[in-house]
Amino acid sequence: MSDALEPARLRVAPSPTGDPHVGTAYMSLFNLAYARKTGGQFVLRIEDTDRARYAADSEAQIFETLRWLELPWDEGPDIGGPYAPYRQSERLDTYRPFVEKLIEDGHAYFCWCSSERLSELRRQQQESKQAVTGYDRLCYGKTWEERARLPGFSENPVVRMFIPDQVELTFTDVIRGSVNAPRPDDQVILKADGFPTYHLAVVVDDHLMGITHVVRGEEWISSTPKHILLYKWLGFTPPAFAHMPLLRNPDKSKISKRKNPAARLTWFREQGYLPQALRNFLQLLAYPPADGDQEIVSFEEFAADFSWNKVNTVGPIFDLAKLNWLNGQYIRSLSPDDLAQQLVAYLSTYGTWVNAPSDSDIERVRQATPLIQERITLLSDAWPLIEFLFTPDDDLVIGEDARAQLKDGYREVLVAAISALEAVDDFTAESIHASLNEALVAQMGIKPRLAFGPVRVALTGLRVSPPLFESMEILSKVSTLARLRKLAAS
Repeated sequence: MSDALEPARLRVAPSPTGDPHVGTAYMSLFNLAYARKTGGQFVLRIEDTDRARYAADSEAQIFETLRWLELPWDEGPDIGGPYAPYRQSERLDTYRPFVEKLIEDGHAYFCWCSSERLSELRRQQQESKQAVTGYDRLCYGKTWEERARLPGFSENPVVRMFIPDQVELTFTDVIRGSVNAPRPDDQVILKADGFPTYHLAVVVDDHLMGITHVVRGEEWISSTPKHILLYKWLGFTPPAFAHMPLLRNPDKSKISKRKNPAARLTWFREQGYLPQALRNFLQLLAYPPADGDQEIVSFEEFAADFSWNKVNTVGPIFDLAKLNWLNGQYIRSLSPDDLAQQLVAYLSTYGTWVNAPSDSDIERVRQATPLIQERITLLSDAWPLIEFLFTPDDDLVIGEDARAQLKDGYREVLVAAISALEAVDDFTAESIHASLNEALVAQMGIKPRLAFGPVRVALTGLRVSPPLFESMEILSKVSTLARLRKLAAS
């Protein structure tokens, strides 16, 4: 199938089995880009047939994280659509007639083998290093009574595909061209609990929902021949298939939630990444910038330029250093007020404030944001830099590294600073700077770095802090003097 600009219908179909995987966002991004490029639709479907691994709160996390990333869907479980329902667990009656047709036509059969027998079969095949592995078709062609007389029998059967000897293993991929896949075995398509497996449900749902392009990870290449068989047997027209390269760790291993916290989509929000930076990063993992070396690319630019033949099939390395650089670029591109809003939302969500922030808290963040905007890479970097602005004067703790840099005579410096600042009526950064410069540098003859160091430690408790005089203005004259007096007396 070509890249003709006919309206395409694409979908992402995550399983609610825990924290959403970053791959869900990666696939959603490319699906949505092509849907927007062609003026088509992007569908969100929840594939919740794996009841053993089902996590009740995972579906809400999928909705929340994709919305946070601003990857909107046109149809889905939460908003409905012409092909509802969009949860597979609500579509069980839909699949049964197709299973019965496959059995009736000789393309599927009942299997009564117990899990113990199947485990033993796999063990024997592994030990003997057989070239052909998989199910041995013990149940094929047998009735219930015939199979019940043999060992390893289970009362509740599954249904398996019957893969023909001459199954076609080559198919056309819109990214990769002609692809050869390994021979499949007799895949289970209906489980003993009555739920379909992914392989049957995905084919039926994609057909009934009018999906024109199935975009998924390259690990599904091996499953494509059996899916194409199901399309053929059920009289459906197959969609176009596009198999994206897998995201990989720096050691080239597949990125997984067990080994890499960055595989969890919620991790990026927790760490303080901006959604537009993560989107941009995921674009660059498998797609070249539209304009040469210009790596800051909006989703709109990405979608307008989109073509499957530009997708890189080499497994991209998930380089957090690159993502951090991008995030810093996006943070610095925001207006201070926009960044302040992002910081307030982040600090409210991730436990910095137990209660909702007050108007004065929000205003203090707004005032402090221009002081730290060039200094932070993640939203989470902000709080350690500005926490002193929200700490009661008596509760401020001087860090050990900050205290260690205090030189002999720091108390005299602080006493002189107190005297100078008490006389300042217009407590602005400019007036504060002028007053301290006169008292400590001009009159005491101390170099600025040494003169202002004790003041910085007293006010912030830090060795390195945001710009000092602007911080003092935000703190107020009362708090500034209280903190200076506290350290001078210690």
